Amino acid sequence: MKTLRSTALALAATLAIFGIAYAQDAAAQGHGMGAATMPEACTAGASGMPGHDTMDAPEANLSEHQAAMTQGMLATTDQMMQGVMADDPDVAFACGMIPHHQAAINMAEAELKFGDDPDMKAMAQGIIDAQTAEIEQLATWIEENAQ
Repeated sequence: MKTLRSTALALAATLAIFGIAYAQDAAAQGHGMGAATMPEACTAGASGMPGHDTMDAPEANLSEHQAAMTQGMLATTDQMMQGVMADDPDVAFACGMIPHHQAAINMAEAELKFGDDPDMKAMAQGIIDAQTAEIEQLATWIEENAQ
């Protein structure tokens, strides 16, 4: 079991590295994954972002809202990686999207808790409502179609 976990972690790390490299290349070329450009305000604080070695305990280096949002994303990473490994591409997509949507819900809940702007709080609630419904749709599809 330990070997299987080590192999899975190595595979996940390799996929992440290739995914990042692909996304960076695609972004540089203006197409594919990662083609969206982040507004400058979204990257201005990135220089203080913790390295991968501190991501296991992000609350040590982050503000309360940053820790909550980071934990909200990290809580689903293993499930997402596991889900996309399904042999069937449709099942892999559906299984990967469930934890992806849950991460969005987790971040939106942090916005509701820590945010001040009424427009962002309304958007966060809309995300929670929409993503919850999509998780239910995906789960139903999986139950009906996955072998």
